[in-house]
Amino acid sequence: MMGKITFYEERNFQGRSYECMSDCADMSSHMSRSQSCRVESGCFMVYERNNYMGNQYFMRRGEYRDMNRMMSMGMMFDNIRSCRMIPYHRGQFRMKIYERENFGGQSYDLMDDCDNVQDRYRMSDCQSCNVMDGHWLMYEQPQYRGRMMYMRPGEYKSFRDMMSGQRFMSMRRITDMC
Repeated sequence: MMGKITFYEERNFQGRSYECMSDCADMSSHMSRSQSCRVESGCFMVYERNNYMGNQYFMRRGEYRDMNRMMSMGMMFDNIRSCRMIPYHRGQFRMKIYERENFGGQSYDLMDDCDNVQDRYRMSDCQSCNVMDGHWLMYEQPQYRGRMMYMRPGEYKSFRDMMSGQRFMSMRRITDMC
């Protein structure tokens, strides 16, 4: 299933637009800024900086008329510079989380959402992980709050290297077909 997102330079879907159906590492060649967008199908992560860097936000099917208003709903920035399409995953979800960087300390296997690492596993910190199956969102605070990061299958040795001092306290599977 293909995804489709359209970005607009101005609020309320005004100004120049850029239609995207895959990953885009740098939108600056298409438009100077993005103040609104419409996700017609699929799910996307949008990023505040080029090359999928900086704060990020998960977007599912819907209309986003004003990026400034999105900030009150948890988005930590008001302009989108890059985006990544999230493929729909069929099958099981598996991730191993570790207390310390480089896969050290306590570890636990996850196959479902975890709203609070400390309450569930008595783990005060989560500094690295290995995503075996599925696509996940990890959040800096319990109950899926705070800054988030998209994790696709792969090894993540240090969250600190990925996002300055970042640690994660809750994680959720991306199960949406959007």
